[in-house]
Amino acid sequence: MAGPQPRPGVLEITPYVGSEAYGGETELINVSSNESAFGASERAVAAAIDAAKGLRRYPEIDNRSLREAVAARYGLDVARIICGNGSDEIIKMLCTAYAGPGDDILYSAHGFQMYPIAALSVGARPIAVPETDLTFDVDAILDRVTGNTRLVFIANPNNPTGSYINRDELKRLHAGLPENVLLVVDAAYAEYVTRDDYEPGIELVSAHDNVVMTRTFSKIFALAALRAGWAYCPAPVIDVLERIRSPFNINAMAIAAGVAALADTAHTARAVAHNAEILPWFTAEVERMGRTVNPSVANFVIVHFDPDSGKNAAAAYSHLFANNIVTRRVAGYGLPDWVRLSMGTRAEMERIVEVLGDFLTRNSASD
Repeated sequence: MAGPQPRPGVLEITPYVGSEAYGGETELINVSSNESAFGASERAVAAAIDAAKGLRRYPEIDNRSLREAVAARYGLDVARIICGNGSDEIIKMLCTAYAGPGDDILYSAHGFQMYPIAALSVGARPIAVPETDLTFDVDAILDRVTGNTRLVFIANPNNPTGSYINRDELKRLHAGLPENVLLVVDAAYAEYVTRDDYEPGIELVSAHDNVVMTRTFSKIFALAALRAGWAYCPAPVIDVLERIRSPFNINAMAIAAGVAALADTAHTARAVAHNAEILPWFTAEVERMGRTVNPSVANFVIVHFDPDSGKNAAAAYSHLFANNIVTRRVAGYGLPDWVRLSMGTRAEMERIVEVLGDFLTRNSASD
């Protein structure tokens, strides 16, 4: 075949697909992307606007001020923190640095879609390992580890299921891996978790050389538009990643907003308290309608719909969309009979309950 050819694996990638575009002018209730129920901190917005005054200047080459703010907020060593253009960039950097053709990268079957995309982009083989009750199965993962395994990704809590494994299970997962396998704990929703047995990965990174924890500013800090993430890594991993990280990879507005958002702990606390109240309320309301809601510790849930009736997931999504409510189909995650909904404001979630109730109770000729 004439012309340049992509490396093996690239054409196997199914492009990442976000929530459905909407061209109307009607104000939407958008609960499709697990964004914060509230806007960004006013302090973060002001910091971003102020930073925009210096657009002719390059940002910090090493994101130093943002790394220092992360270190101060979470009590970490600044030298072991790296920032990325969203945690997606860090996931890609880890695959680029530690895997390639002939290597395997493991993740759970309903895990974040960026894991297989990043694996295939470097020529590695992504292996989706079955879950148990829509939860990461430690034993199933360990059973699939071979001499070709280079990385294991775990989203904890997991997107889109909302499930998690506790501190002891996470430690057991790590203990069962060879020293040359890198365990990547994607803790994008860690701030929302209120369970006493949860640990986002900091303990393991602090004690071992083959664990990385990734985090994001897109969720509870509500800075999704600015694309900023970070990771806490062992020193040898930092040394490797800094060799391939693009200089100036975080823009100045994202750095300034991230620093301010980390400092505004009252804003974050408000988001945590809201989620702790609205998540169980919404779950109970939907279960009262006869739907199954997978238990979640994050700021979203997936709801099951009967595939053999007119009230299936596609019909539910369409009905909500017709009423200006944007949710997320998760067939791409292997869950065609489920719909994911983020937790919005109280008024938004009450409206969703109303519309969903109408959908489930109205007559359907195809039922």
